[in-house]
Amino acid sequence: MLEGIIVKGIGGFYYVKTKEGIIESRARGVFRDEEITPLVGDRVKIRVSQEDGTGYIVDIEERKTQLLRPPVANVTQAIVVMSIKDPKINSWLLDKFLLMAEYEGLDVIICLNKYDLDKKKAEYYADIYRRAGYRVILTSCKLGIGIEELRYSLKNNISVLAGPSGVGKSTLLNTIDSRFNLATGRVSSKTKRGRHTTRHIELLELDEDSYILDTPGFSSLNLDFIEDESQVRNYFREIHKHGGDCRFLSCLHHKEPNCAVKDRVEEGIIDKERYENYLLLLDEVRNIRRY
Repeated sequence: MLEGIIVKGIGGFYYVKTKEGIIESRARGVFRDEEITPLVGDRVKIRVSQEDGTGYIVDIEERKTQLLRPPVANVTQAIVVMSIKDPKINSWLLDKFLLMAEYEGLDVIICLNKYDLDKKKAEYYADIYRRAGYRVILTSCKLGIGIEELRYSLKNNISVLAGPSGVGKSTLLNTIDSRFNLATGRVSSKTKRGRHTTRHIELLELDEDSYILDTPGFSSLNLDFIEDESQVRNYFREIHKHGGDCRFLSCLHHKEPNCAVKDRVEEGIIDKERYENYLLLLDEVRNIRRY
């Protein structure tokens, strides 16, 4: 019996990293009967066939976390990557990624990439999100800025690298470790958006007990996992912090009177752009729940 971690899953085959190398494995029928699907990130026990060397998953350890999109187990932190330029930063989309990470209970690091293309704007957004309570790393693969700090942050974690296509996720990973040799895509000159270059979910091993999940690129997220509109306020850190000072406990910080959050926006304590993104996401959840 060998212990390992599933680093890739394709077409019913699971590739398990063990002390004896990566072993192509299949799940035992009992998992299908119990409607349990092994996930990338699962820590498992396998039995290896003496005939053909195929592994068979016989046990899956209890999961610490389980993401829905992408379907991955045991992720400990999210690195949300946005580029400052080419494509330009989309704060609404960034806040949507942050909402998802907060919902999943993950530690979060914001990586503002392509810092060299507009340093002033990068510092501006870094200040906004640091004041909101997030750790922000400014990176430039071209200048080598922030790479060591990002590499150190990945140690002893299973990290999901999230962000829209074209922001430089694959280039960042290749710069962190050239062994990854991931395909990169140019940003379309017409749409200013990146082409998807990552085709499947795979854990990339940085070193022992340090893995990075490079996920297929996407530029939007469905918020149907939010069960009630009142939850949205809990996933904006600074809004949650000041919401307790509102007159009404049920305040959604929209049209209610005596709202401390709106007061903090007027005072510049809560960033106006972040607050406007909150209202947009609140409205999106309302529309989803309506149908």
